[in-house]
Amino acid sequence: MNHTPMPEFLSIDRAMEFIGDNQGVLSLLKTLHQTLSEDLPRLQTLLDQGDVQGANRILHQIKGFTPVFCVDSLVAHVVLIEDMSKHAEATDLSTAYLLLAPKLETLRQEVLAHMTLHNKA
Repeated sequence: MNHTPMPEFLSIDRAMEFIGDNQGVLSLLKTLHQTLSEDLPRLQTLLDQGDVQGANRILHQIKGFTPVFCVDSLVAHVVLIEDMSKHAEATDLSTAYLLLAPKLETLRQEVLAHMTLHNKA
């Protein structure tokens, strides 16, 4: 029997509450996966360059989708880092983001796994 692990950060139940139907959830998951795949490397590059304003724009976008697709603990962590990006020094923000980055990558992998399971990847 093929057993897939329970997602740690992705909440399909929450997405269904917000969106209302499976097709809508799957469609937006595809967009979410593409966004994470493109923006996470871009965010790291901006942080490496010390561009806090650029990082803030991406973090703000990420903060926008987390309440729809993510568990509360990840939402809170994203909100914290996004808020920090409004006023923090680049080195402090980079250090703080080091704890968030693996969670966002895990989320990206969970989204891909869900889409693959539902033949929508």
